[in-house]
Amino acid sequence: MPGTTLEPLDLVGFQIPFHFRCPISLELMRDPVTVCTGQTYDRSSIESWLATGNTTCPVTRVPLTDFTFIPNHTLRRLIQDWCVANQTFGIQRIPTPKQPADPNMVRTFLAQASSVSNPFQSRLSALRRLKGLARDSDKNRCVISSHNAREILINVLFKDMGSGSGSSELNVEALAVLVMFQLSEAECESIASDPDRVINLSHMLFHSSIEVRVNSASLIEIVLSGTRSSELRAQIINVDEIFEGVTDILRSLNSYPRALRTGIRALFALCLVKHTRHKAVQAGAPETLIDRLADLDKCEAERALATIELLCRVPSGCSAFASHALTVPLLVKTILKISVRATEYAAGALMALCSESEECQREAVNAGVLTQLLLLVQSDCTERAKRKAQMLLKLLRDSWPQDSMADLDDFGCSEIVPF
Repeated sequence: MPGTTLEPLDLVGFQIPFHFRCPISLELMRDPVTVCTGQTYDRSSIESWLATGNTTCPVTRVPLTDFTFIPNHTLRRLIQDWCVANQTFGIQRIPTPKQPADPNMVRTFLAQASSVSNPFQSRLSALRRLKGLARDSDKNRCVISSHNAREILINVLFKDMGSGSGSSELNVEALAVLVMFQLSEAECESIASDPDRVINLSHMLFHSSIEVRVNSASLIEIVLSGTRSSELRAQIINVDEIFEGVTDILRSLNSYPRALRTGIRALFALCLVKHTRHKAVQAGAPETLIDRLADLDKCEAERALATIELLCRVPSGCSAFASHALTVPLLVKTILKISVRATEYAAGALMALCSESEECQREAVNAGVLTQLLLLVQSDCTERAKRKAQMLLKLLRDSWPQDSMADLDDFGCSEIVPF
């Protein structure tokens, strides 16, 4: 407990000096800071202490009259030296902490970036400094956001977009900073309600830099997710180029993990509106989703499978997936392999495909879907996933090999209960 006498910690036969340990966490300090009472704590520990509503010094219990933290550089250097001296015991040198953003400095950068009377290079430099600060930590992003940064960045992003190379660089840097923040509904609507802003954003999906394209897709997803108005969402989704641009990000060989994550999230958000899903099909989304499915991590594979199921609900999407040789085998393989959600989406997509195509039914049976579905019915998956599996089993009865009927009875599935 804070304020108690600290006993030495024994690690691999040696002791961590008392004054190197945070009085709150009892761990080796990585970023020691001193508060107004003269006590030193690890920055993350004292910030957590204050964030829970405490207003006193943990050791002295004296009320804190000033919540400014002073970096204890001398102590940090001593800790660094101690870590280096004990490397043979497996102690790693702690990285030099980056100082949190100074509010006055943030205000200055925002003022420089937003002022059209400032020289171009000054505005560009200010945006890049803000980007560096925002990337450093959540705390910095909170400081930046608290100074009306999002509105300023939106204005810079769409101001004179496309009017020249210099302006384009400002747009690109403003976009890179803006996508690091969650926008309010009003801010999302300010973008969605302006056709010129939507069109300009769609154009950035075809920028020569993959990073700019990904940031544009990210902002599109943020705006779609943050806008409640179906009319405003439709204003974005009705732009054909957006489907093409987002799908191309997923298709590109230059795409890296964040690009794939962002592309999948944006495509899913676009496909939530049924009447425009055919645009995703026309842009080649079905083939791209199947080709990229193996490259995705668990979370994004779930979202990709959810998107596949959504696109299978429209005739053109169902036909596109059915024509891809890997669709059915991959969906069958996915069942019970990734997650409960992924299993449910895969079963739903298979149900849609097999309902429309006898060829898909044969492909599913040849890929071993019967065993997968029987296991699914007996698993801990959701009731919705089990119902989909039961309906699919019933649909495939005529395609089952005769010797599989006994397996069905063994699993207690001779009576299939539909939705």
